[in-house]
Amino acid sequence: MRWDELFDDMEAQYEAAQAAELASEVADRARRELGTVRLVDRLRPAVGHPVVVHVAGGGPTEGTLAAVGPDWLLLAESVGREVLVALPAVLSIAGLRAQSAAANEEGRVASRLTFAFALRGLVRDRWPVVMTYLDGSTAAGTLDRVGFDFVEIAEHAPGEPRRPHAIRAVRTVPLAAIASVRRA
Repeated sequence: MRWDELFDDMEAQYEAAQAAELASEVADRARRELGTVRLVDRLRPAVGHPVVVHVAGGGPTEGTLAAVGPDWLLLAESVGREVLVALPAVLSIAGLRAQSAAANEEGRVASRLTFAFALRGLVRDRWPVVMTYLDGSTAAGTLDRVGFDFVEIAEHAPGEPRRPHAIRAVRTVPLAAIASVRRA
């Protein structure tokens, strides 16, 4: 009888040790897997949902997450405007859903739609914009061209069309200095 109790006790200890080892391995794998998740992977499941994005130089911006690129996000603000935010300028985000998308799930084409690519769409459409820099200063005008790591903006009054007589200056801005761009 005592031998049965001893063997039962040893078996229970062995099963407990195996369960603890498995739990430790699962936790370790989960930590390693989380280490591959990028911010854009956290953002993708939140598309279509309200979020608050705290942007360097611009403070909190509330809106519905409309789209996510590899280095940008697009918010649809409640006032009917959209704001393109450079991910490096994001200080924090509130309102994300609990789940994350799988790392690098967006595909090859979507992964190439960079902040510069999104700005080129604004150049093509000739939309007047208000650009906010990382330091909080702004420039209003029309984007003229986008290079590899810079953009040129023809500065003129907000809401005014780009006309030669209305241009006050043409400014070249490194992409790394831009926090956000709103259509005026």
